[in-house]
Amino acid sequence: MGKLGFLTLLSPMAIVIALVAPVAPEQLAGSATEHGPRAPRWHSLGRGAEYATIALSPRPTLGDGLLHVVRVDPSLATIRVRMAAQLDGRPRTAREWCDNPRVVAVINAGMYDRDLSTHIGFLRVGDRIGSARWVRKYQSILLLGARHPHLPAATIRDAPPDGRAADFADYDTVIQNLRLIRDPAVNVWTQTDRRWSEAAIALDRRGRILFLLCRSPFTMHDFNALVTALPLGVTRAMHVEGGPEASLSVRGPGVAVDLSGSYETGFNPSDESNRQWPLPNVVTVEVGSPRGKLHQ
Repeated sequence: MGKLGFLTLLSPMAIVIALVAPVAPEQLAGSATEHGPRAPRWHSLGRGAEYATIALSPRPTLGDGLLHVVRVDPSLATIRVRMAAQLDGRPRTAREWCDNPRVVAVINAGMYDRDLSTHIGFLRVGDRIGSARWVRKYQSILLLGARHPHLPAATIRDAPPDGRAADFADYDTVIQNLRLIRDPAVNVWTQTDRRWSEAAIALDRRGRILFLLCRSPFTMHDFNALVTALPLGVTRAMHVEGGPEASLSVRGPGVAVDLSGSYETGFNPSDESNRQWPLPNVVTVEVGSPRGKLHQ
């Protein structure tokens, strides 16, 4: 949801999926039943990471209504933030950020400013401050790289209204974003007319981190309600991007998926954006051994 004038990028590749048989999105999808959604079918991406698609809505106004989910056990797989500013300064698509054979998933780190680089909200990776701005209304904090053994390796916390960056010094990486769902699975968005494709990062009740992307547009109130009704056990979630900038790439044995959003009320009210946008900051998942051979 940068609205930054990348209109030239709104061309060919909304969802690119290359999956080796027999793995296909419809096979991974847990469909809805009269008693509620079925449990998803998970496909391993490597130790500690798995991927599935779930029918978020059986009758979406646009698209297939699928929610793409990467679920990560942070005690087994490594979650990192990567910034273009740490490299050559060039933003890359999520697909391009999959430049390491250990990387099995890439998603937006959050919205970025008009300079096409700076994260909106606080961002620290180690001693490097990617953005020093603490936004009080951004009350969801992704924490990576615990500095004490008794803490989870990665988690999402709810920030109090008077919170500050110094409250999270126990972690190597701190990312502040707009909150969608607060603990315990409380939808914090009121209903509006605005809807968009959504990329989000969530926490489940077992402490696992979830990367979420749904191309079909929903209001955030409806998106949150649908997600918390799924058998995913989501307790907290943050917004990391909406509209055509929303991106998720997934890699694993027999799986190569590159996804993008499209629709956004007031900016790109169509389902015709077909290309991942370059991203200055991303969150990645790395497994302990290189992923299996990909068939593109």
